[in-house]
Amino acid sequence: MTTKPARTDVPIHELIAGRWSPRAYSNEPVTREQLRTVLEAARWAPSSYNLQPWRFVVFDRTTDDVSFKKAFDTLVPFNQGWNSKAPVLICVTAHTLTAKGEINRCAPYDAGAAALSLVLQAHALGLAAHQMSGFDVNAFRKAFAVPNDIEVIAMISLGHYGEVDKLDPVLREREKAARTRVPLGDIAFSGGWNKAF
Repeated sequence: MTTKPARTDVPIHELIAGRWSPRAYSNEPVTREQLRTVLEAARWAPSSYNLQPWRFVVFDRTTDDVSFKKAFDTLVPFNQGWNSKAPVLICVTAHTLTAKGEINRCAPYDAGAAALSLVLQAHALGLAAHQMSGFDVNAFRKAFAVPNDIEVIAMISLGHYGEVDKLDPVLREREKAARTRVPLGDIAFSGGWNKAF
């Protein structure tokens, strides 16, 4: 199952409507060219004052299994289960200080924009990408000696789509279920707080 388009209320671009977060991966490697392409897409994301605070730590099972295993071990057990075949993990981080040493309050926001650019490019390449908060940030920080001024935000698994029917029954049901979102009126306000758009 490689497609799962959103049922939108109004038409939106296919790249956005078609992007979803699968859990069924094959163990087919992601090429170095594909990795460079998704990272290049992330590099061109917008950022406050063009500070580009995002930093991505890439773990490719096919080129460095030792580092991949260290990163994989920081995932919560549930995420380890369905990521057992994923060939790539990418940790999303943000440099939290400006060149003047001041707090960059937009750093996580900007890193999120770069991460979205990365996963949209992955989708455009026909790759599966799933963003996760379910990992031990402190264990990751310690395992990879991440500096204190870097915020460790999320992990993205990246790979080729796998067979949904090989997932356990609960995940298989989730994978096949329709995608949902809260109504637009709950997230977009008009002219003031909590006044539905």
